[in-house]
Amino acid sequence: MSDQDAFDRILASLHTAMLDEDQWAATSALIDEACGMAGNTLLVGTGPKDDIEVTCAGFYYRGQRRADLEREYLEVYHPIDERVPRFRQLPDSQIVPIASLYTAEELKTSPVYNEALRRYRGQAGLNVRLAEPEGFHIAWGVADPVTPEGWTAPQLTLLRGLLPHLRHFVQVRQALARAEAQGTSATALLDTTQIGVIHLDRRGRIMAANDRALDFLRRGDGVTDQDGVLGALAPVDHARLGQLIAAALPAAGTPVSGSMLLPRAAGLSRLVVHVKPVGIKQFDFGAQRVAVLVLLVEPDRPPRIDPGLVATTLGLTPAESHVAVQLAEGRTVRDIAATTGRQEGSVHWLLRRIYTKQGISRQVDLVRLVLSIAEFA
Repeated sequence: MSDQDAFDRILASLHTAMLDEDQWAATSALIDEACGMAGNTLLVGTGPKDDIEVTCAGFYYRGQRRADLEREYLEVYHPIDERVPRFRQLPDSQIVPIASLYTAEELKTSPVYNEALRRYRGQAGLNVRLAEPEGFHIAWGVADPVTPEGWTAPQLTLLRGLLPHLRHFVQVRQALARAEAQGTSATALLDTTQIGVIHLDRRGRIMAANDRALDFLRRGDGVTDQDGVLGALAPVDHARLGQLIAAALPAAGTPVSGSMLLPRAAGLSRLVVHVKPVGIKQFDFGAQRVAVLVLLVEPDRPPRIDPGLVATTLGLTPAESHVAVQLAEGRTVRDIAATTGRQEGSVHWLLRRIYTKQGISRQVDLVRLVLSIAEFA
């Protein structure tokens, strides 16, 4: 198998694993085989570079997860690992030998290097730090090469080529986890309320979108629907988004995932857009299929507030509670009218009824009240 064939197989497996985390083991095994290494470790952390907290760790050897080694490293060795502060200062995407992160004296005396990494088959391995725009840090550890000759130029080239795709895999998994949509299909994702989900066909045209995505599209909030074509307001952003979609739908070659940030209205955080290919059978008799999955993520969006809980707690009608919740989620009266099909005057009338019931007189007071309910839900 050629290096390009191996690379294509890994990308296809990564795209599958984005929607099903159980497929990461198979993807990890493909990477080990193609790159000629004993295994690999993937750690994800949050926080500033000088104080990163590890929130997820996976040690895999040819597709077999070693949860025992994960626990041992995090509990016993990570607190005393001399390379950790040096690793945190590495430039993004720079692959370095693990041994280079220890001093000459530490290579002789370090319990991590001489005990743990010997058993983990990592003394001749590699490390790379992948910074992520949302404040996450990805640590990828590559175990020892399986041949005594060491690392070759083709192996390192393949590893470097995988880095942006590995970063995107983690980004998409994080977005789905925050939306509580792990392990779901592209179709089932349309029921998700925490993130926007758009399906594109093989021509790159919009097939379907969930309510959250439709809300973005109707308001032109970061993304637009231009006669069935997904776009962005600024020409430079529109061109970049088009390039990402085209890369996911190449006429020939391997489909590629990608991400970008889109500006929104003043005062709102930028919208994170993930573009992911969806596997299509080579011969499907021309049936219309989902070819690209687009996820729209608001990094600092608060958890969705349950209108039913607000109605029960505050003694509101369903219509009143939905208006109160949408207001608390940051929508204006105009936005609420557009998304509910009501007139703006009708929305104001519902708000006045809520104010009377709660003994308040301002929108800010209602927002605080609703958010206080969500906080203790």
